[in-house]
Amino acid sequence: MGDVTDESDDTRRCPCTSGLTFGECCGPILAGQRRAATAEALMRSRFTAFATGDRDYILDSWHPRTRPRQLVLDDDTAWYRLDVESTSGGTPFDTTGEVVFTAHFRTPGGREAMRQHSRFEKRDGRWVYVDGVTT
Repeated sequence: MGDVTDESDDTRRCPCTSGLTFGECCGPILAGQRRAATAEALMRSRFTAFATGDRDYILDSWHPRTRPRQLVLDDDTAWYRLDVESTSGGTPFDTTGEVVFTAHFRTPGGREAMRQHSRFEKRDGRWVYVDGVTT
């Protein structure tokens, strides 16, 4: 799934397009070695989880109140770029945050993009995705 071929290679560029390597950015978060410090970091790690097909992380990082019982990822969708457009709150000192982003992906039909305004909440000291509105 996606453009990521070897999840153990921490030196490749992170799928979230932060400019950092996977090992410096989302890799440790997805592996449970580190928590996302901000709502934006959680958004980036969730995008990377979509890009790498890490369904368990996506569900685990979702607020229990809004998390779906089941998540089906489309193997024909390749997530390749994340553009974070704005953030509000979501710092290590906040309990809520919002991130507006555009996620770019490819399907057999061509390139597409999805823009979303997402809400996050800190729950027991850990950022979780609450919900989002696609615009």
